[in-house]
Amino acid sequence: MITIQSISQYDKKNPSAITIGTFDGVHIGHKKILDRLMGSAKMLRLRATVLTFFPHPRMVLQQDSDIKLLNTIGEKIKILEKTGLDCLIIHPFTKEFSRLTATEFVKDILVSQLNTQKIIIGYDHRFGRNRNADISDLKTFGDAMNFGVEEIPAQEIDDVSVSSTKIRNALMAGDIETANSYLGYSYMLTGNVVKGRGLGRQLNFPTANIHIPETYKLVPKTGVYVVRSLLKGKHVNGMMNIGFNPTVAGTDQSLEVHFFDFDGDLYGYEIQVDLISRIRDEHKFNSLEALKEQLEKDRQTSLSILSK
Repeated sequence: MITIQSISQYDKKNPSAITIGTFDGVHIGHKKILDRLMGSAKMLRLRATVLTFFPHPRMVLQQDSDIKLLNTIGEKIKILEKTGLDCLIIHPFTKEFSRLTATEFVKDILVSQLNTQKIIIGYDHRFGRNRNADISDLKTFGDAMNFGVEEIPAQEIDDVSVSSTKIRNALMAGDIETANSYLGYSYMLTGNVVKGRGLGRQLNFPTANIHIPETYKLVPKTGVYVVRSLLKGKHVNGMMNIGFNPTVAGTDQSLEVHFFDFDGDLYGYEIQVDLISRIRDEHKFNSLEALKEQLEKDRQTSLSILSK
């Protein structure tokens, strides 16, 4: 898969079949659309292309700094690479771009820049300045400018919107199993390993402290989770606490992972942590010894879940 950061970087010598959207989560609903895109592209000998945008349009137009997304850009690229897509365009979304008229967007972007021969898009898709054009307009443009439009029916679009909402709600409730079932893969947190307070090592449960630079990334409900990572080429299981460390009067939220059967220096590494199950809420314990006893119980619970 080729990933480019601007529409202008697309090699227009390659005619495209294209779909457009945020594709946050790249979940099972999105994959239905991507399968249709790639099937159509293969049949017509076109380049299967996704056009997406960053920042999220709501961040720009509504200045919604609190919006939480299921994927960072890096995670989205990694997931889409596995689908068989030919090209991913992550175009910068700006207020200026949002002011393009429908005619300008179709003529100057889709046709002239992306050499679009086929568009696969939802029945409710709106585009152009003030989102004043719809799929019937797109079909009219297609007839005039010689590209095909394939409409994704309401049922499949409902699958996309409903599952996105369900995923966010499930994660905020700590229901990882439901979230993962809609994603089609384990929800991931990707970040850099940084120095922590060293408390885990004192308790004989050393942890990797994960810092996620992207503040827009949705972090699930606080609590203890069963997790898995790929560390230095090896799949390693573990347990992660998302929370505030109330037993030692912590004030800032942290993500701390204790890996089983791994002894190595991870400081400075970027790692991906896949969440498998949530096993309990975060609690304040009366002593460090009581906390240590609970951590051993958590380890046993995690191993039991992983064995299944």
